[in-house]
Amino acid sequence: MRPLPFGLQTWLPGGPLPEPFTAYTGSVEAAVAFLLVAAAVYLVGRLVVEPSVVRVVRARNRRNPTLQSAVETYLGYAVVVVALFAGFVSGGYTSLANPALVVAALTVALGVAGREVLGSLISGLFLIADPDFNVGDFVSWPNGEGTVQEVDFRVTRIRTPAYETLTVPNTELTTNSLTRPFGRKRARIDETIHLAYDDDVELARELLAGIAREDDRVLADPEPNAIVDTLGEGSVTLRAVFWVDDPTGERVYGARVRFRERALERLPAAGIELGAAATQSLSGALAVSATEERDDRDRTDGEGGTRP
Repeated sequence: MRPLPFGLQTWLPGGPLPEPFTAYTGSVEAAVAFLLVAAAVYLVGRLVVEPSVVRVVRARNRRNPTLQSAVETYLGYAVVVVALFAGFVSGGYTSLANPALVVAALTVALGVAGREVLGSLISGLFLIADPDFNVGDFVSWPNGEGTVQEVDFRVTRIRTPAYETLTVPNTELTTNSLTRPFGRKRARIDETIHLAYDDDVELARELLAGIAREDDRVLADPEPNAIVDTLGEGSVTLRAVFWVDDPTGERVYGARVRFRERALERLPAAGIELGAAATQSLSGALAVSATEERDDRDRTDGEGGTRP
């Protein structure tokens, strides 16, 4: 009778297992070895290797949160793959760990996954390597806009200004025009106001510039200003220009809302009417008919009168 591996026979109250069960001792031993080694490698990778690598990457790339997030995500998958590979080898499943078999399996998997999934994976790598695309950036593309939260294997997660989470395929971001409206340390905000010609334009310019200066988010240099933009048929268009530091979607949106609210309050209080003056133009032709007067003359002639 063949003894069980790892001294398992000492754990049984009746001693060794009967002969029919000993035929499976080899399989049990291989399975136990696979589980123990795979679990050990996984724990070491997750608790020791991964935190150490992530810490080094964060220390050397403090201004690149995209790379930090990507390394943490991809390293987690790599630890799982290495743990499985080590488990297969220790358990004696060398045929499953054969490099040729692994390559063939990957080929089949990629073929089943399809071109779109593979394209998203490659696009994700390009997004990670792009220095102008980072986690925390506010981006806009033809189908939406928002703040980048995470770049994954297949998709990128984006938070919209309404705090909704969009799951966007990586290929959509790499194949379309991508705009970073707040990609620098400051962003310019333009707000237009329409006034009537008889309003005090200079007073309106001073009020608009003063409203912008009151916001802590607005930079003092360049100084906020309001200029005459266009002269329309029935109105004068003023354009207020001011800059916001450390721009994000929320900060720029908040500065716009505060400026508009105060402009709606201050300008009417100063006697300045917002909007173009109400005008209405008429076109066409005016015709006067003399039929009724001619009928009266004909009636007079019929009664014996004389026509002048």
